Amino acid sequence: MSESANSNPPPAMLETRQIRKRYRSGSSTLEVLRGVDFQLDPGGFVAVVGQSGSGKSTLLHMMGLLDAPDGGEVWLDGSRIDNLPPRERDRLRNRAIGMVFQAYHLLPELTALENVLTPLLIRHGIWDWFSRRQTARREAEALLDRFGLADRMHHRPRQLSGGEMQRVAIARALITHPRVLLADEPTGNLDEESGAGIITALTELNREKGLSIVLVTHDADIARQARGIVRLTAGKVETIPQDATGSAA
Repeated sequence: MSESANSNPPPAMLETRQIRKRYRSGSSTLEVLRGVDFQLDPGGFVAVVGQSGSGKSTLLHMMGLLDAPDGGEVWLDGSRIDNLPPRERDRLRNRAIGMVFQAYHLLPELTALENVLTPLLIRHGIWDWFSRRQTARREAEALLDRFGLADRMHHRPRQLSGGEMQRVAIARALITHPRVLLADEPTGNLDEESGAGIITALTELNREKGLSIVLVTHDADIARQARGIVRLTAGKVETIPQDATGSAA
């Protein structure tokens, strides 16, 4: 038998297996995710769509280790990650998972450049930081320049437009060289032109750099820019076929 016949396919970059999540309010229980199976291949770009309240953001938070599932498993690059000790989850999130949110979550007292550098400062600590800061600064400046923010890197968030803040947030997510980028409604607070620019940036990162991306969006037109689409329906994931051009069938 040939070597290729014996070799196993590479593991999914990101996978959820029978993920369940429920929320309690008083005597009521709302089951948001009911055994969700999801898979993102290395270099993939998948959009997750669904009605408001369908659990799209909840699923992304499970993937990003921001919340714990009530049942099921989360796997990254062939290793289970949802059952790691809290410190290991924090370390993995800092090193392997980039996250972008609708509300940007930039630190208002820091400049754009300082916001981008924050994940590396958290990773290395204040003492180790001094030996790395010049190299890190050059990389952060290059990222901001890539996103058209070379003349805005010393501005604070209140001095930036919504589109500029979101580009800073993406640069911050990329400074750690994550294996996967999770984007939760990244265009939700933006006008159409700014939103289109953000989606173009994500598409280029996926196609040119091979970055694996999961994008949550309520916008069908934006979802069609991804290479695959899944829809959350009744707490389950439904795959939506696409043709070769990436348009939903």
